Amino acid sequence: MPQKQKISAEKKVKLVLDCLENKISVQEAARSAGVDFATVKMWISVYENEGDEGFKHRGQKVYTIETKTSAVIDYLHGEGSLQEICKKYGIRDRRILRNWIKVYNVHGNFDSVKHAGGGSYMNQGRDTTKEERLAIVKDCLASGKNYGEMAQKHQVSYRQVRTWTLKYEELGAAGLEDRRGKRKRDQRPRTELEAAQIEIERLKHQLYLAEMERDLLKKLDEIERRDAFRK
Repeated sequence: MPQKQKISAEKKVKLVLDCLENKISVQEAARSAGVDFATVKMWISVYENEGDEGFKHRGQKVYTIETKTSAVIDYLHGEGSLQEICKKYGIRDRRILRNWIKVYNVHGNFDSVKHAGGGSYMNQGRDTTKEERLAIVKDCLASGKNYGEMAQKHQVSYRQVRTWTLKYEELGAAGLEDRRGKRKRDQRPRTELEAAQIEIERLKHQLYLAEMERDLLKKLDEIERRDAFRK
């Protein structure tokens, strides 16, 4: 593969302006600069958000937790496409926003990436019934495993939601039984029928999660392709 050449800020600006003025296409600009289509689209986004100054910054741009959270919530609420949300918040690349969406869906906020307690969400759990735990887990799976959002919605702790969901994925409804105070050996399936039911539930939910992840990625890919050819 050819070595990557360093492109000056002046050349980037010129290529971007030529694209915006319809003198050349994004594909032609990419060929001229020896980069891919997505890189030129990122340059255009940087120029639209920050002007010439956007190409003079060195290193990675730092975004606040407030910006990340607002951008993700706006996108999830249908307030705009990836490109539109990036322009609104001055995000340089749609790939950055897409990564934030994945982090938010798993952790519920951006503090919890380093602190598993869930940041501002409830740290103190509460007693629940098996039926209540099952309802919370199913709601969590339907939300794309947004533990933080479910913790707030159901007034339980982030850790509780995460633990219940992981147990349900592994053992099915049997994993949500409260067996505190019992010997460890008693927490295993008590009959062959229960073991079979647990295995069936585990396989069913592995399939469900795989299909859910596939559908989410497919949706994001479709949105990105639509945004790429909108201009």
